[in-house]
Amino acid sequence: MRALGAEVTLEKAKVPHWVRGQETGDVVAWTGQTPGTTQKVVLTALGGSVATPAEGLTADVVVVDDWAQLSALPAGAVKGKILLFNHKFDKELAATGNGGMAYGGGVVYRGAGPIAGAAVGAVAVLVRSVGGADYRLPHTGLTEYSDKVTKIPAAAVTAEDADLLKNLTAQGPVKLHLTLTPQTLPDADSFNVIADWKGTEHPEQVVVVSGHLDSWDLGTGAIDDGAGVVVSMQAIHLLKELGIHPRRTVRFIAWMSEEEGSQGAAQYMVDHKADFANHMGAIESDLGADHPTGIYYAGKPALGQWLRPVAQVLDAIGAATLDASPETGEDIGGLTENGVPSFAPVQDSRFYFNYHHTAADTFDKVDPRHLGENAAVVTVLAYALADSAEPAAR
Repeated sequence: MRALGAEVTLEKAKVPHWVRGQETGDVVAWTGQTPGTTQKVVLTALGGSVATPAEGLTADVVVVDDWAQLSALPAGAVKGKILLFNHKFDKELAATGNGGMAYGGGVVYRGAGPIAGAAVGAVAVLVRSVGGADYRLPHTGLTEYSDKVTKIPAAAVTAEDADLLKNLTAQGPVKLHLTLTPQTLPDADSFNVIADWKGTEHPEQVVVVSGHLDSWDLGTGAIDDGAGVVVSMQAIHLLKELGIHPRRTVRFIAWMSEEEGSQGAAQYMVDHKADFANHMGAIESDLGADHPTGIYYAGKPALGQWLRPVAQVLDAIGAATLDASPETGEDIGGLTENGVPSFAPVQDSRFYFNYHHTAADTFDKVDPRHLGENAAVVTVLAYALADSAEPAAR
């Protein structure tokens, strides 16, 4: 960013420091077991999970598909046991382009499962991996705890192993030995990376283009959210290459710690609170790098009309759709709530949830052509917001 001529600052933020540690699971007793055998279960600790005892814990497994099945269990049915939430990712819904809806249907169990499990006396919680991944590929992500109940270890199991545990528990008692050794260390110092491509007439007015810089540790974070960072950087690169300095400043932000609670975004909201009126728009790209079909927008209905010329330009790459949405990105949510018009690329979501938060989130999943199309959406939109004679409605 400095080489391009942007003004770069690092915005300090305190972030959680959680270290994964050892993670193993083995079915050690089940109906029809051959003496002396065990069955490995492929799992991964959920972000922020507490640890089991160092030697692990062994307990019976109870399987439920959803909250309703948990509520229907007799009192004490889960006490002292390992509870598995076996909520299946809706692959058919994702296949129609509604990956976000399919993800939303399952991620509530990853988030609130340990609280619900602890409330009924479970000693640990497992959740079926939230995503379309098969091939015994576990999917991590942040989980939640409450001060009102005991914090218990939490992990995600692969879809195949969730099915295995459900099948075995239908035949009789099943015991699982679970070992998780994560550590939560004192909060650490980190930074948002901010780069301003200064405007010519109103440099104090800014248009944010952004992605988040952190990723889960199982993979490399190529699509969640390296791609979003890259297409946002590319907006400034393209403006540089085209020799364009719009009226307003285009501000690139690489947000820190979106995955663990958006502490970087929260710090930005504190540091720039007095300047919200000068934020003329905010864009976040955090849904991978597949083909974009248009723009999500959050704000007044008049934004749809304002965006029509932008959609006409983007029609050349098949990205002319305009969709109103209540929110457009985790990191820019605070800006949206304060009246800043907010946007995100509408992206093909059929495959994103097969890979993100897993060991398969690697560079080979990125199609250079699609990456360029996303950069075009972000850059054209950022230019329109930064150079329009009439600011976007707010």
